[in-house]
Amino acid sequence: MATIRDVAKRAGVAISTVSLALNGKGPISQETRERIEQAAEDLGYSPSAMAQSLRRGHNKLIGLVLGDIGNPFFGRLLRNVDAVVSQTDHMLIVADTASHADREILTLSQLRRHRVGGIIMAPISNDPAFAAFLRQIDVPVVLIDQYVDGVKLDFVCSDNELTTTMLTEYLIRLGHRRICYLGGQPHWWTARLRLADFRTAMAASGIDVDPELEIAADFSGERAYDHVTRLMSRSNRPTAIVAANNLMALGALQAINDLGFSCPEDISLTGVDDVPWGSVIKPRITTVVQPVEELAEVAARWILERITTRGGAAMPPRTHVAMPRLVIGQSCARI
Repeated sequence: MATIRDVAKRAGVAISTVSLALNGKGPISQETRERIEQAAEDLGYSPSAMAQSLRRGHNKLIGLVLGDIGNPFFGRLLRNVDAVVSQTDHMLIVADTASHADREILTLSQLRRHRVGGIIMAPISNDPAFAAFLRQIDVPVVLIDQYVDGVKLDFVCSDNELTTTMLTEYLIRLGHRRICYLGGQPHWWTARLRLADFRTAMAASGIDVDPELEIAADFSGERAYDHVTRLMSRSNRPTAIVAANNLMALGALQAINDLGFSCPEDISLTGVDDVPWGSVIKPRITTVVQPVEELAEVAARWILERITTRGGAAMPPRTHVAMPRLVIGQSCARI
């Protein structure tokens, strides 16, 4: 097996020059760099990734921590982040916390022990203890989709307020007044924003919200199914539903169908984010779609900048807010 000493001898340079050239550093002429690279290729020499990571203090791995890889939103996020990272010499390592807050600190600690160069994370936790942990972690972190109060980190998200505002206003324009809201737990940052703007949109039209129609379904399709089953069995059932994510919209639609109701004839349905098979679901659900490709591209580019740019770790935190768009399906009717 060829060594760095063999490359140096073949290229007629010092070992230190080979090291600088292969790491892309140092004031080395292009001619010398090309001669060294050719010598390394001829000899089949590849620098030790472990040795390089020891010198850098980290390796070429980037952690991607997601709350629920089974959610199509996170699946698309993973695919698009990987598409950016795979164009470099870095590699993605994925961790799924299964939406368990107690696993987040453990997962981040494990990634740090594996000397990852950086972490992209869609957190669930938003409490002082988790914020304190993030402030102390000595690896670049980019938050995506969910913010954590009290930290100063790069953050990439969609305009969460706009998602439920657009859906609620659309239903109101169709004449709906008794609208059910399916959301997440209020301590989740995204859930809190989406609920607040559902309320704002209703209030702006002078519509009182029935507290029994504001339901924390944990962003879960199963929980949404159970809640909508109970709602549709009541005499004063809602005429429309705003589901704050795609899984809850699918759970709601299944409950409607299983009970023998028709969407949108008996009840209108909207949701946040499409699903990969959305075009074959009948009726196609009216949704507000987040630009996942944009979110993933920005998050991946920012973490790579933090890792590879000189002084990147010390750059001020940045925020990127992407604009979602309303996609009209066949799941809503005028009343």
